[in-house]
Amino acid sequence: MTAESVNTPPRNARPPLAQAALGVGVVVQDAEGRILLGRHRGGTWELPGGKVDPTHESVAAAAARELREETGLRVPVDAVTVFAMVHDVVGGINRISMAALVRVESADPRVTEPHLISAWRWIAPEELPSPLFDPSAQILAVWRPDLAIDHPAAHHLRIAPSQG
Repeated sequence: MTAESVNTPPRNARPPLAQAALGVGVVVQDAEGRILLGRHRGGTWELPGGKVDPTHESVAAAAARELREETGLRVPVDAVTVFAMVHDVVGGINRISMAALVRVESADPRVTEPHLISAWRWIAPEELPSPLFDPSAQILAVWRPDLAIDHPAAHHLRIAPSQG
């Protein structure tokens, strides 16, 4: 059989349907060991974070941008440590949440998106409020497995030590 005799259909030129969503959650830790959580208008507590734009930014750059946009806190990209990837499936879409860590001496976060977040609070990791936003709970569970945080099932891949 020669290559000319094989009937292969032409490749589909249409873009594929979305099968995954890529985001980043940022564990911001202060000098006292507390972490920054926001009270979402929907009732959950969450880490700063959001979507990564793969056309022009790295995960670390997205973490720094989301932190600035959501809290007014500015950190250089090289101060962001991406320490894990968390993978679960929601509504048939693979959700990939990258976990990032930023340490600050002190900071005064502002509510910059009041339609989403009503307040930012510094909270001791051992005193986490509930309910936690699922991806935030998953990231915190990878960051500090000793906290035994209840969260939906997810796979994770540690990328770098988090030194929580």
